[in-house]
Amino acid sequence: MPQQKYVIDKLISAKSIAARIEELSHEIEREYAGTQKLVVVGLLRGSFIFIADLVRELDLPVEVDFVETSSYGNSMESSREVRILKDLRGDIERRDVLVVEDIVDTGHTLSHVLHLLGSRRPHNLRTIALLDKPSRREADIRADWIGFEIPDAFVVGYGIDYAQRDRNLPYIGKVRFTDD
Repeated sequence: MPQQKYVIDKLISAKSIAARIEELSHEIEREYAGTQKLVVVGLLRGSFIFIADLVRELDLPVEVDFVETSSYGNSMESSREVRILKDLRGDIERRDVLVVEDIVDTGHTLSHVLHLLGSRRPHNLRTIALLDKPSRREADIRADWIGFEIPDAFVVGYGIDYAQRDRNLPYIGKVRFTDD
């Protein structure tokens, strides 16, 4: 099936993202001051750039692990069926865990992952999302830290894709379909 043509309008600049991550890292450092080691869990694939930039800003001992989920496939709409494609490698029992999400849209993915990780008895389980789209929320969930609240638009860049394209953009852009 051929992909519909689209253009990308810049929504959040790379400079704005970097500044916000620096602010968020200071808030997280205050929250986890004195922790032995923070386990930072990235939700793949969309969060990989965000998690890399975030952990480099943190002046804390961190361990990084990943969970890979799928609910979109190559579609612009969530199927609302969350599948775990890759689970954690390490044990999080009695550990401080920070789940890093690229975007909270319907909230189903984050809700599902938090339920899964919560069953493993971490000391505490907190969340950070680069983007929050509250107008689309279906699950009763909100990240503890949010980079940017965005309108109901399909976005790409900074790790977020459309059919595996545009992850490499250094900014967040809004997808606008064209007839050309």
